[in-house]
Amino acid sequence: MNSTSETLMRGLSARHIRFIALGSAIGTGLFYGSAEAIRQAGPSVLLAYLLGGAVIYLVLRSLGEMAVRSPVAGSFGEYATQYMGPMAGFLTGWTYALEMVVVCLADVTAFGVYMGFWFPEVPRWIWVLSIIFFIGAINLLSVKVFGEVEFWLSLVKVLAIVAMIGGGIAILLWGTSTDRGAPQGVANLWNDGGFFPHGLAGFVGSFMIVMFAFGGTEIIGVTAGEAKDPARTIPQAINTVPVRIILFYVLTLAVIMSLYPWRSIDSNSSPFVQIFEGLGFNSAATVLNVVVVTAALSAINSDIFAAGRMIYGMAQRGQAPAIMRQVSRNGVPWMTVVVITVALLIGVVLNYAIEERVFVMIASVATFATIFVWLMILLSHFRFRALSAPTDISAAPSFPVPGWPYLQVFATAFLVFVMILLGFSADTRVALFVGAAWLLLLTVGYRVSRQTG
Repeated sequence: MNSTSETLMRGLSARHIRFIALGSAIGTGLFYGSAEAIRQAGPSVLLAYLLGGAVIYLVLRSLGEMAVRSPVAGSFGEYATQYMGPMAGFLTGWTYALEMVVVCLADVTAFGVYMGFWFPEVPRWIWVLSIIFFIGAINLLSVKVFGEVEFWLSLVKVLAIVAMIGGGIAILLWGTSTDRGAPQGVANLWNDGGFFPHGLAGFVGSFMIVMFAFGGTEIIGVTAGEAKDPARTIPQAINTVPVRIILFYVLTLAVIMSLYPWRSIDSNSSPFVQIFEGLGFNSAATVLNVVVVTAALSAINSDIFAAGRMIYGMAQRGQAPAIMRQVSRNGVPWMTVVVITVALLIGVVLNYAIEERVFVMIASVATFATIFVWLMILLSHFRFRALSAPTDISAAPSFPVPGWPYLQVFATAFLVFVMILLGFSADTRVALFVGAAWLLLLTVGYRVSRQTG
């Protein structure tokens, strides 16, 4: 696959951008991780998703303001370099690549879990290995093909969630002929231990899983480098985030916990499938498993795309090996896709060696990387605003953030708080050690590259 240039093609339409943004918000964190969040917080997880969603919306608005001004490959890695210095850009870019790889490991792990619904006798690692190579091949095609695949995968997820919400509300209103003895109704949200059954500690403890669910939404900024009309499509995609959060997270989980007591939701499977199995609709459970498999495929597809584009942008700035700048005839940075695909083979090993706790461990490391990247986006935006001359009319943002600077300060403080929370659980504490070691390694690598360069 010979490269003919080092320039990406702007092949993503408004339709592609909109559904890529949708797909990034509907993935493993909702279909699989939400069960763990419900276990920790009970019904109060609904407030956790609302609060976390509001914070990520502020992060995306900060990113959007910079992306509309400068829609480039590498996005916030470029902005960190420009506004905070080369080392900040180096740390941001490589940590985002780590985030996408680790999130993708969680997604391929969840894919293996979902396939176990039909093939319980097949080892999970076999499914993980097969899906990595399949999605890697898709990403080697043109960006337009990637956009089309992501559009249809995301469309399936959106229609399925809307249908599930509608079906769930219908069951709540008119009931079902299948009686499993479980009480149904909105009262489930407060009857079993109250709305905060585990108190403030349980509510706060769910933040880590909740924020993991929103990891990847920043891909909206990454697509700016290949969007046909970024000044129009990026704001449109970002402004739909609040609606997506309310519809796809809050309303969906409210219906689920109304249908089925929250203590009965098994954190080892998708609550979507479990609900309909528990109600006796085994065929519906099979259909929903198809949907969650589709969701995992969509997320893996986006993860590989985002990591590859970030590394490509870094190579353009001399922060990654020059070979990563190579672009195929179809406008795809093919070497980055190959490297990311090979890196994902770690997931095969993890699913073979530590199958039981692999998801929580991966999710905690991903949460560290995700929050670090979000913090760098916010800090870059603070510098972006500080360096924009207030008297320069041309410097006025065309997509300004709301509530500047107070809401951005709140978002920054909240993310720092969630980062600290990682240290309070034995399962997630490893993320802080891994994250600190990663940043130290990157710092040393940056210093060495500057000296040898």
